[in-house]
Amino acid sequence: MRTRSYRELIQLGTMQERFDYLRLFGEVGARTFGSDRFLNQVFYASKQWHEVRNEVIIRDASCDLAMPDYELATRVVIHHINPISIDDVKDENWDKLLNPDNLITTSYRTHQAIHYGNDRMLPIVPVERRPNDTKSW
Repeated sequence: MRTRSYRELIQLGTMQERFDYLRLFGEVGARTFGSDRFLNQVFYASKQWHEVRNEVIIRDASCDLAMPDYELATRVVIHHINPISIDDVKDENWDKLLNPDNLITTSYRTHQAIHYGNDRMLPIVPVERRPNDTKSW
Protein backbone atom coordinates (compact mmCIF):
# COMPACT_ATOMS: atom_id res chain seq x y z
CA MET A 1 0.00 0.00 0.00
CA ARG A 2 1.44 3.38 -0.96
CA THR A 3 1.75 6.19 1.55
CA ARG A 4 -0.96 8.79 1.17
CA SER A 5 -0.90 12.37 2.48
CA TYR A 6 -3.06 15.34 3.39
CA ARG A 7 -1.16 17.42 0.81
CA GLU A 8 -2.29 15.04 -1.96
CA LEU A 9 -5.79 14.70 -0.57
CA ILE A 10 -6.62 18.40 -0.58
CA GLN A 11 -5.75 18.61 -4.27
CA LEU A 12 -8.90 16.59 -4.94
CA GLY A 13 -11.89 18.86 -5.52
CA THR A 14 -14.93 16.80 -4.54
CA MET A 15 -16.10 14.91 -1.49
CA GLN A 16 -16.39 11.72 -3.57
CA GLU A 17 -12.81 12.00 -4.86
CA ARG A 18 -11.47 12.55 -1.35
CA PHE A 19 -13.52 9.63 -0.06
CA ASP A 20 -12.24 7.35 -2.85
CA TYR A 21 -8.66 8.38 -2.01
CA LEU A 22 -9.18 7.43 1.67
CA ARG A 23 -11.46 4.39 1.31
CA LEU A 24 -10.11 1.34 3.17
CA PHE A 25 -12.71 -1.35 2.29
CA GLY A 26 -12.54 -2.81 5.81
CA GLU A 27 -14.82 -5.49 7.10
CA VAL A 28 -17.23 -5.01 9.97
CA GLY A 29 -15.82 -6.89 12.95
CA ALA A 30 -12.32 -7.27 11.44
CA ARG A 31 -9.58 -7.12 14.04
CA THR A 32 -7.96 -3.74 14.54
CA PHE A 33 -6.59 -3.29 18.03
CA GLY A 34 -8.79 -6.04 19.54
CA SER A 35 -7.60 -6.96 23.04
CA ASP A 36 -4.86 -4.33 22.70
CA ARG A 37 -7.44 -1.54 22.37
CA PHE A 38 -6.18 -0.09 25.66
CA LEU A 39 -3.01 0.96 23.80
CA ASN A 40 -4.79 3.26 21.37
CA GLN A 41 -7.09 4.50 24.15
CA VAL A 42 -4.05 5.61 26.17
CA PHE A 43 -2.66 7.30 23.05
CA TYR A 44 -5.95 9.08 22.26
CA ALA A 45 -6.08 10.39 25.84
CA SER A 46 -2.56 11.87 25.65
CA LYS A 47 -1.77 15.58 25.74
CA GLN A 48 0.18 15.27 22.45
CA TRP A 49 -2.83 13.78 20.66
CA HIS A 50 -5.22 16.45 21.97
CA GLU A 51 -2.87 19.23 20.84
CA VAL A 52 -2.43 17.90 17.29
CA ARG A 53 -6.14 17.01 17.10
CA ASN A 54 -7.08 20.62 17.84
CA GLU A 55 -4.54 21.90 15.28
CA VAL A 56 -6.04 19.63 12.59
CA ILE A 57 -9.60 20.72 13.35
CA ILE A 58 -8.54 24.38 13.04
CA ARG A 59 -6.54 23.71 9.86
CA ASP A 60 -9.55 21.97 8.29
CA ALA A 61 -11.93 24.73 9.48
CA SER A 62 -13.97 22.01 11.22
CA CYS A 63 -15.13 20.72 7.82
CA ASP A 64 -15.67 17.10 6.83
CA LEU A 65 -12.66 15.92 4.79
CA ALA A 66 -11.59 19.60 4.81
CA MET A 67 -14.31 20.39 2.25
CA PRO A 68 -15.45 24.02 2.74
CA ASP A 69 -19.19 23.39 2.26
CA TYR A 70 -19.28 20.47 4.71
CA GLU A 71 -19.09 22.16 8.13
CA LEU A 72 -19.36 19.73 11.02
CA ALA A 73 -22.08 20.29 13.59
CA THR A 74 -21.78 16.79 15.05
CA ARG A 75 -19.11 14.58 16.59
CA VAL A 76 -15.67 15.30 15.09
CA VAL A 77 -13.30 12.40 14.39
CA ILE A 78 -9.69 12.83 13.33
CA HIS A 79 -8.82 10.11 10.83
CA HIS A 80 -5.30 8.75 10.21
CA ILE A 81 -4.93 8.85 6.42
CA ASN A 82 -2.47 5.96 6.62
CA PRO A 83 -3.96 3.66 9.27
CA ILE A 84 -2.03 3.16 12.49
CA SER A 85 -1.15 -0.21 13.96
CA ILE A 86 -0.51 -1.69 17.38
CA ASP A 87 3.22 -1.54 16.62
CA ASP A 88 3.02 2.17 15.73
CA VAL A 89 1.60 2.88 19.18
CA LYS A 90 3.92 0.47 21.04
CA ASP A 91 7.00 1.81 19.22
CA GLU A 92 5.83 5.42 19.62
CA ASN A 93 6.03 6.08 15.88
CA TRP A 94 5.24 9.76 16.45
CA ASP A 95 5.70 10.73 12.79
CA LYS A 96 2.86 8.46 11.77
CA LEU A 97 0.74 9.00 14.90
CA LEU A 98 1.01 12.80 15.21
CA ASN A 99 2.00 14.08 11.77
CA PRO A 100 -0.69 16.52 10.54
CA ASP A 101 0.06 15.36 6.97
CA ASN A 102 -1.35 11.97 8.05
CA LEU A 103 -4.51 13.42 9.65
CA ILE A 104 -7.85 14.72 8.37
CA THR A 105 -11.03 15.95 10.07
CA THR A 106 -14.13 13.83 9.46
CA SER A 107 -17.61 13.30 10.80
CA TYR A 108 -18.31 10.02 12.57
CA ARG A 109 -20.40 8.83 9.59
CA THR A 110 -17.71 9.73 7.05
CA HIS A 111 -15.12 7.97 9.21
CA GLN A 112 -17.27 4.82 9.25
CA ALA A 113 -17.74 5.10 5.47
CA ILE A 114 -13.96 5.34 4.93
CA HIS A 115 -13.31 2.24 6.99
CA TYR A 116 -16.13 0.14 5.57
CA GLY A 117 -16.32 1.50 2.01
CA ASN A 118 -19.91 2.71 2.02
CA ASP A 119 -20.16 6.00 0.12
CA ARG A 120 -23.92 6.12 0.74
CA MET A 121 -23.02 7.33 4.24
CA LEU A 122 -21.35 10.48 2.90
CA PRO A 123 -23.05 13.81 3.56
CA ILE A 124 -24.80 15.65 0.77
CA VAL A 125 -24.74 19.43 0.68
CA PRO A 126 -28.32 20.70 0.37
CA VAL A 127 -29.17 22.63 -2.76
CA GLU A 128 -29.38 26.31 -1.94
CA ARG A 129 -32.82 27.59 -2.83
CA ARG A 130 -33.28 30.94 -4.55
CA PRO A 131 -36.38 33.00 -5.34
CA ASN A 132 -38.15 31.84 -8.53
CA ASP A 133 -35.98 28.74 -8.93
CA THR A 134 -39.01 26.43 -9.09
CA LYS A 135 -42.53 26.58 -10.35
CA SER A 136 -45.31 27.17 -7.89
CA TRP A 137 -47.18 24.14 -6.67
